[in-house]
Formats: sequence, structure tokens, C-alpha cells
Amino acid sequence: MVGVTTIQYINRSIQARLLVLSGLFFGILAGALSFALISIESVEDMAESLNLNSLPAARILDDASVQLAHLRAAEARLSPGKASPEFAQAQGQLRQLRNAYSTLDVSDDERSLAGTFDKALKAYVDAYNAWTADRLPVQAEQAADASERLPRLGQAATSALSALKSAAVAQAKSNADAAEKTAEITLDLMVGLGAIGLILTAGIIWHLKKRLSDPLVSITRGLASLAGGRTDIAVPEFDRADEIGALAKAFQVFRESTMARQRAEASLAEQNHRFDAALVNLPHGMCMFDAQERLILCNAQYSRMYNLPADLIAPGTPLDRILDYRASVGNGPADPATYFDVVVLAQSKGTIASTKIDMTDGRTIRITHNPMTDGGYVATHEDVTESVRAEAKIAHMAGHDALTGLPNRYLLHEKIAESLARAAYNEQVAVLCLDLDQFKIVNDTLGHPIGDLLLKAVADRLRGCVPEADILARLGGDEFVIVQASTGWPEQIEALARNITDNVSQPFDLDGHQVVVSTSIGVALGPDDAADADRLLKNADMALYRAKADGRGTYRFFEAEMDARAQQRRQLELDLRRGLVSNEFRLYYQPVVDTQTRKIIGFEALLRWMHPDRGIVSPAEFIPLAEEIGAIIPLGEWVIRQACADAATWSKDVKVAVNLSAVQFKSRTLVHKVASALADSGLSPQRLEMEITESVLLANSEATLAALYDLKRLGVRIAMDDFGTGYSSLSYLRSFPFDKIKIDRSFVMELGTRDGASAIVRTVANLGASLGMITTAEGVETAEQFAQVREEGCTEVQGYYFSPPRPAGEVMEMLERELASAA
Repeated sequence: MVGVTTIQYINRSIQARLLVLSGLFFGILAGALSFALISIESVEDMAESLNLNSLPAARILDDASVQLAHLRAAEARLSPGKASPEFAQAQGQLRQLRNAYSTLDVSDDERSLAGTFDKALKAYVDAYNAWTADRLPVQAEQAADASERLPRLGQAATSALSALKSAAVAQAKSNADAAEKTAEITLDLMVGLGAIGLILTAGIIWHLKKRLSDPLVSITRGLASLAGGRTDIAVPEFDRADEIGALAKAFQVFRESTMARQRAEASLAEQNHRFDAALVNLPHGMCMFDAQERLILCNAQYSRMYNLPADLIAPGTPLDRILDYRASVGNGPADPATYFDVVVLAQSKGTIASTKIDMTDGRTIRITHNPMTDGGYVATHEDVTESVRAEAKIAHMAGHDALTGLPNRYLLHEKIAESLARAAYNEQVAVLCLDLDQFKIVNDTLGHPIGDLLLKAVADRLRGCVPEADILARLGGDEFVIVQASTGWPEQIEALARNITDNVSQPFDLDGHQVVVSTSIGVALGPDDAADADRLLKNADMALYRAKADGRGTYRFFEAEMDARAQQRRQLELDLRRGLVSNEFRLYYQPVVDTQTRKIIGFEALLRWMHPDRGIVSPAEFIPLAEEIGAIIPLGEWVIRQACADAATWSKDVKVAVNLSAVQFKSRTLVHKVASALADSGLSPQRLEMEITESVLLANSEATLAALYDLKRLGVRIAMDDFGTGYSSLSYLRSFPFDKIKIDRSFVMELGTRDGASAIVRTVANLGASLGMITTAEGVETAEQFAQVREEGCTEVQGYYFSPPRPAGEVMEMLERELASAA
């Protein structure tokens, strides 16, 4: 019934629209035809006007032009008093043509120009008559005037006729253009009327198609698409108020319902797909059990993790069967109780619970249980074996030395604190700080790889000396620490220290090199010496320095006075740094005397520290400290500059000697600083001597030798100081061409008191002579010592027998006194 009503409504709607459109069409068509008829009548009127007026006027004016030309031609043949038949004939023709033109309906402009032509033609004819008439004598003057005006008047008549003709032609063209335009408009109107008819017809068809046919086709196709499962066709007619709109709205509701159902189905399918993908691609094992601990589902990774057969991963498999199988193949939980603890914990908390469980095959699995509301649970199994091992390795590395594997400073600190906390009444915790003697020499001479091998070998020997209950650690460099807990008697500690020094002093065979080192040990006891780890380590370190100061290769227990000496050393360091800034250092000079002439041939510059509170500080006290803290570099540079500046004021043949520290040779600017000091002072390089000890060459022989050769190329003289006190003095004489050998004062002091001292001095003097080197005996304090060293062949002497070191201001006085005594 609804469909019939809808169709009837659509038919009535179409009929009404057709009537309206037809009336509109015929009304427009009637108006267009009326306009066309009026336009055609206007064209006919314009054509008639053109035929009746414009065209005859043009022909008349053309004929008039011909007759006027005849008049002008007859004018040329006129003679006074004689009339021309040709002129009279042409004049008659012109009069007829003018009368015919006056009957035409012409424009005002043409009528005005025609009047002008009439006047010009009359003047021209009057002049002609005057020229050709019989003349009386009294008219002779008028005739002559007429003869002169006749050509001019003829030209004026010609010009007036030409203007009239041009106006007639223009008017005829204008009428023709108007007629043509009107005809074009009429033609366009007829074409337009036909186009309007076509457009109206097409419009009616389009309107019916758009408003009726297309919506019905669209709705029909949409229904067919929905029936086929497609929902991508939209019907835009649902906003209409007629039956088509009602049908469209019904279709829209049906389509949205279908789309909602499809979306729900697609969402469910996507969720199932994602769940399947998650199960398949999850890197961890995943399983789901019900409240009776029967398997609901699991992923492939869960099966692979425990190598489960197909019958054990089927839904409904009890958990006990799976665990029994895993136990039989060796990958079950090491502690089954722990495995079920996480299940109980998750259920009791009602939330996720996780724990790491060790397996019998050595793996560690993190199991996370998530309980479900029905009593079941979902669990993930993640193999964290590698991460657990990595964490353990990182934790071990954080507390252990990478080279030796021993505990490092941080772990040691914890162990000492724990030992102090556990120490019972009358028990002590002994901390032994060890330092390898001569380790730096091994590194410098054999290289750091051998040094590392030595440290590892020392660590192995120490492990053999230290009981398992004690702690052995490496602080860094060549420093080791032993913590002996619950020790009751110092004798036990002394026995351990002696065992360590004896074992470490045995030769090491390292990659083909035999290395011999010793160790110094400092011991502090807690809680007597200190009750905290930091202080106990510090006190053991101070005892270590005492052991080194007492000859190395031994051990010392901490004493309270050591702390006071450490504080004094710290204060001395602060004073030394301040002294550098405050210019508290001075140079003293001790003369060097020629053994034959007893004349002063040079001075050795000796550094003195004028401390504001302590007075003069011995170089033996502050020079080692300056070397240790690096202050010797700027201090040594100042000494070189000051010595060169002072020597530049002395006699030209007097030299100056400056001592160089091994630390100064580590500076790459040493040679440059020496050259700069020489240039600034103007001192000749041959007057400057640089004294070095064997320790300089031990530190870095190749780099040191290169610097020495650079200094020698400058012209500076190089002396070997304290010769005979080291291990390889003779080998160094072969490696570098020294200019001077200075025999150590210890040999000179033993002259006459110890057998062999004279032979040593004599041998060194002869060695120097054979090598072309000067030999200087240091520490000559008596006349007997001077006589002996001169007799043994030494070329120079130095000592208190001649003069102690003097301030720089007294050097000139000494030289002047010597010069005065020689005179």
C-alpha cells in the first residue's frame, strides 16, 4: 500500500512539474518569436530605406561628379565672349541631377552639404556667364576678374560635391551596417530560441532523471550491494521530504545496521587474529590454566622452552603431568615449592605476581602469574638466564679489578666495614697495604704490557700467601690490600707480612723477561688505630710510606707519630706552593776549583728555600716533595733562568752548573726553556752545564737521551752527577758522550778510612781521562782529601774545603778576591 501511494504521489508530482515546465517553455518561445518578427520588420524597413534613398543618392552624386568633370574640361577650352555648347549641356545635366537629388529623403548633414554645393555651383556658373558674355568696354575689368575666379570656383564646386558624395556614401554604409547587424541579431535569436528549446527539453529530462530515476536506481543498487555484503555505496537523498527521501532514510538505517554488524564481526576477527599473532610471535612462553589447573591454551614458545610433546599441550592437560614430564627430561624447577609460591602469591593478592626460578638445566626463568576472576590464571615464562648472568657480571665488575679479578676499592671498603662490625671483643682487624718497589722502572723499561703481567703474577702469589678467610684486594696501580679479620696477635700479622715479602721478592719470568721486585707493607689495626674503614686504610698507607722510607722490602706497623708526620708533609706541600708564588726561593753558588791551578773555574747553582717561619729549608726535604707534586717543573725553569742571568754578570771564563730532575725531562719544553734562558740572558751555551743523575736516564731513556742530544747541540755541557752510586753508571757512559763525571761525595769521604776508596776514585778518574771527560770530586772538606783526589787524577774539586755555598751576591766578591790574590 505504501509503495502504491508513493508511486501515485511521484506521478502527480511529475505531471505538475511537466505542466509548469511546458508553460514556461511555450511562454519563452512565444516571446522569442515576437521579438524575431519585430526584428525582421525592422530589417525590411532598413533595406527599403537603403533601396529608396541611399542607393539612388549615391548614383545621382556619381553622375553629378561626371557632369562636373565635363564642366571643368569645357572650362579649359573657353575663350572670352564665346559660349561653349559643351559647358551649357553639362550645366543642364547637373541641374536635372540636382532636382532629382532634392526629391530624395536624405539626412540633415547631406541636405546641408547639398546646399553648399548649390552655392558653389551657382558661383561657378555665374563666373562662366560673365566670362563668355558680350562685353562693353566698361565691363572689361569685370570679365578679367571672372576669368581669374572661374578655376577657383570650379575647384570649390568640385570639393563641395566630393564632400556631399562622401557623406552620402557614409550614410549608405551606416544603413547597410545597421541592416546587417539587425539581420545577425535576428539569426542569433532564432538559433537561441532553438537552443532554449533544446535546453528546456534536456532540463526536463535531467530533472526527471535527477529527482526520480537516479535516486531510485541508487537505492536499488544500494540494496543489491547490501544484499551482497557491500556497504561502500552511499545514498545522498535521505534529506528529502518526499517518498524518495523516506526510501533513502530507510536504506540508510539498513546500511548503518549492516555496517555496525560487519564492524563488530571485523573487530572480533581482528582481535582473534591479534591474539593468535601474539601467541605465535610472543618471545616468551605463555600459557592459560583454569581453576582446576588444566591447560586451556599455550603458545609455541612455551612448548619449545620446555620441549613439550604434542599430547602435553592439548587443552585439558593437567599441570602436574606437564611438571612431571619436565622433571623427567631435566628442565623442571630446581625447587618445585618456589614454583607454586608465585601462584599462591598472585591469587592471594588478586594481582600480578612475578619471580625468578632456577631450573635444573641451569637456566633462570622469570614466571609472571596474572590471576583470572574464575580462579584460573595466565602465566608468562621468560628466559632471563643471560640477563641474570650479565647482571651478576656487572655486579662483579663493579666490585672487582678487571686486570687481576681481585676486589677493588669499593668492595674492599665494604668488607673492611663488615669486618670491623663483626670483630668480637679482644679481636682486631688487620689492614695490610702493599706497594711494589721498582714497579715504575719495570713499566718504563719493559713497557706496560709486562707491567700488567707482573701485577697479575703478584696477585697470584698473594693469593697463595693469604688464607681463604682473609680478603685480598687491589686498589689500583701497584697497590694491594689484605684484610685479616679476627686476628688476635701481632705475631700472626708479622708472619704473614714476612711470607709476602719473601714470596714477592722471588724472580718473575714474564714473557721471556726475568723481573725482580720487592714489596713494602704498612699495617694498621682496627679498632685500635681506627674504627672506620677510611681512617684504617689511611693509617695503613702512612705505615707503608714509613716502610719505604726505611729501605723498602720490609713492613711497618702504624704509629701515632706517623699521622703527625703526614700532617707536617701536607703543610709543607701547601707552604711549597705558596713559596713558588711568593718568590721565597734563592740560588746559592758553590765554587768548582781546578785541581792544578786552584782557581775557580765555575759554580754549581744550589737551590735554597727561605721559609718565612722555618728559615732555610734543606733541599733534601723539599726537592723530593716538589718532584712528587709536579712543582719541580716551574721551580726548575726559574732556577735555569736565574742561574743564566747571574752567570752572565761574571767573568767570561767562569761556568755555571744547574741540576736537572728526572721529572723535568718529562716536560717536552725543557730544551726550549733552556734555549730561551740563554737567549734572554746572553750567556754563552758553552758556559752552562746541566748535571743529571742516573735516575734521569732510568725514567725514560730514549726520550731523555733525545733531549740530552738536543741540549748538547745547543752547546750546553752535560755532566753525570753522583757517579758510582747507581746500578748501570758505566752503561750510561757508553750511551751518551758526557762532558764531565762527578764522583759522589760518599767515595771522597771514605778516602783514608776505607780500603778500596782510593782505587775507585783512581779508576773513575782514569776512565774519564780515557773517554775525554772531566772528572770532578764532590764533597772535598779537608786538605788531605784534596791532595788525594788530585793525586788520583781528578781534574776538578768541589766542597767545603774551598767554600760552602754562598748567596749570589757574594760570588763577585769571591772572584774579585781571587783575582786580587793572583795579581
